[in-house]
Amino acid sequence: MSSWTVVCPLSGLVPERGVTALVDGEQVAVFRLDDDRVVAVQQRDPFSGANVISRGIVGSVGTVPTVTSPMYKQVWDLTTGRCLDPVGKEPADLRMFAVSVESGQVRVARW
Repeated sequence: MSSWTVVCPLSGLVPERGVTALVDGEQVAVFRLDDDRVVAVQQRDPFSGANVISRGIVGSVGTVPTVTSPMYKQVWDLTTGRCLDPVGKEPADLRMFAVSVESGQVRVARW
């Protein structure tokens, strides 16, 4: 695992909204879920190539928290990065990042 990068205070994250952070030179989408878990995935949409995942719609499929791309509407599991609905294309998962919250600060690192 690479070194940890402090991206923001936990209080700066609105539940079910994403923010973008730069971790080791890569854009990362960081989300605070309704239950206060914080997750991080790649910001680059594998279907469109645009860095837009943090602007996606956060929701759920059953009890699984998800994000839907604002581009072509593919849906991913925010806890695993697995593509749940590729909207007629070959599934492409999102890369996950390690997240830690310490002393009220959100930290992210590559796995």
